[in-house]
Amino acid sequence: MTLDPTAWKSLTDDPHQGRLAKLLDVAIGAGRVTLEYFRTGDLQVEAKADDSPVTIADRNAEQWARAEIARVYPDDTVQGEEFSEAAGTSRYRWVIDPIDGTKSFVCGVPLYSTLVALELDGEPIAGVIQIPALGETVIAATGYGAWYRRSEHADWQPARVSQKSDLSTAVVLTSQTDLFDARGAGAAFAKLERACWVSRTWGDGYGYLLVATGRAELMVDACCNAWDVAAMLPILTEAGGRFTAWTGAANCRGGDGLGSNGLLHDQALQFLSSGSGA
Repeated sequence: MTLDPTAWKSLTDDPHQGRLAKLLDVAIGAGRVTLEYFRTGDLQVEAKADDSPVTIADRNAEQWARAEIARVYPDDTVQGEEFSEAAGTSRYRWVIDPIDGTKSFVCGVPLYSTLVALELDGEPIAGVIQIPALGETVIAATGYGAWYRRSEHADWQPARVSQKSDLSTAVVLTSQTDLFDARGAGAAFAKLERACWVSRTWGDGYGYLLVATGRAELMVDACCNAWDVAAMLPILTEAGGRFTAWTGAANCRGGDGLGSNGLLHDQALQFLSSGSGA
């Protein structure tokens, strides 16, 4: 079944008790919280235990999202990047990354994203990539298709991956190239880069959005957590592509990730597997 894209806000056949429509509300609302701090000029940046940056914008956006989910679905589990998992008793888990691309955010680059995924019995069934500073959004749910709009007030259009089947014509994206060297996969990724037409670091959630909308063919994560990629599995699948760990398993908790148009997925995995440690 394919959902009329104008109906995300008024689903009547949602088997998940309104959670699919709420997914979009949560992503947009949390994204608006981040915009209160974006390019303000006095943002304080702290380093977490893994030396990655965090700001009050990350924390406040996640707190807003957690409070909104708890208000409507108090029995659901909520997992996020900045705070401990709040365990619930239902079969549902929300996975939140309030700012995916905090380094871009603190540099004033508008390509950071707000990510929200919904899992049922541990499996991602819906996801949103929201780009607050640009207004672009991709949303998808299993069996309902993937949909894209270029701004909050634009019409929804089907999100579809590209049909390129030759690596030499492909755009490959990533977030941070030194992460490949850190895991011993620098040479593997360099070979993949050379096999493709062009590589760019329009990474994090924005990179996956570009793949889901047919503007790039491959997005590679050398290191990622569940909140970075839980939304990508349903989004790319419903857009006609694939998301897997480097092992080839459709798993958002494998520690790395590859999103593609599907046609180039196995070819890319052949390059990456030599640096996967598998």
